[in-house]
Amino acid sequence: MELYPLRVFLTVASEKSFSRAAEKLHRTQPAISLALQRLETDLGERLIDRSAKDLVLTDAGRTVIEYARRFENLTGELQTALAELRDNSAGRLSIGANESTTLYLLRHIERYRKLYPRVKVEVRRSLSSRIPAEIVDGNLELGVISFDPHDERLLSKVIFTDKLAFVVWPGHPLAEQPQIALADLAGETFIAHNVVSPYREAVVREFQRQGVPLNMPVEMPTVETIRRLVQARLGVAFLPTMCVEQDLEAGTLVAVNVREMQMERKIYLLRPSKRALSYAAAAFMELLG
Repeated sequence: MELYPLRVFLTVASEKSFSRAAEKLHRTQPAISLALQRLETDLGERLIDRSAKDLVLTDAGRTVIEYARRFENLTGELQTALAELRDNSAGRLSIGANESTTLYLLRHIERYRKLYPRVKVEVRRSLSSRIPAEIVDGNLELGVISFDPHDERLLSKVIFTDKLAFVVWPGHPLAEQPQIALADLAGETFIAHNVVSPYREAVVREFQRQGVPLNMPVEMPTVETIRRLVQARLGVAFLPTMCVEQDLEAGTLVAVNVREMQMERKIYLLRPSKRALSYAAAAFMELLG
């Protein structure tokens, strides 16, 4: 059933006249009559008692008029909701990120929330390796990861360039050194991140290339637990600089420059290449420039 005949019926019943309904809807009177006849045919019921002198609704007509009013109200609500989506006073923004890449979103989300306070922002925790597929499958609109997936179904944009920091606790024998060589780390106990990433692989590969043993007896699932274990003097670690900035400023961790490990860490924002974004996601992309 189409909504237009219901609107015609509602207008005829409200105006109690076919001619006045035609004038209000900017249609001819025959067009109004035809629309009403089609509605009655679709419903299999007479809605107006045509034997009466004045316009009188049948029992079926009185039932239908209540639903026609509801449809009219819902149409108005729908138009309002779509207008709110277009001007970003409503809607939802969903972004996939892991524990560490979420940090690179914080300043952007802060700006976004100031501009669009009524848009619900949801950052879903996910493994970086799974985020590209989730975007392609439509489960996420945007994603933030630390590698370029090189997938033609996705567009990537660098939103931050970080670097890996070698961190130790204050008082560690290497803490006061302005610069060290990779060979100086041969006897250290490393607290490793047990999530596979290009940067973990790069660290392992460089130790192998230099012929330096890499002792990783402890692996942890989060950056937070790694930070705490280093602070507790149970080992050292390579971590993204942004993840330890506050610790470095507070003096609870110390970053030491390792000559052979000047490694940049690029953070990419992903979006689908062929699928249109929601108004909320498009506004977020525009904010990033």
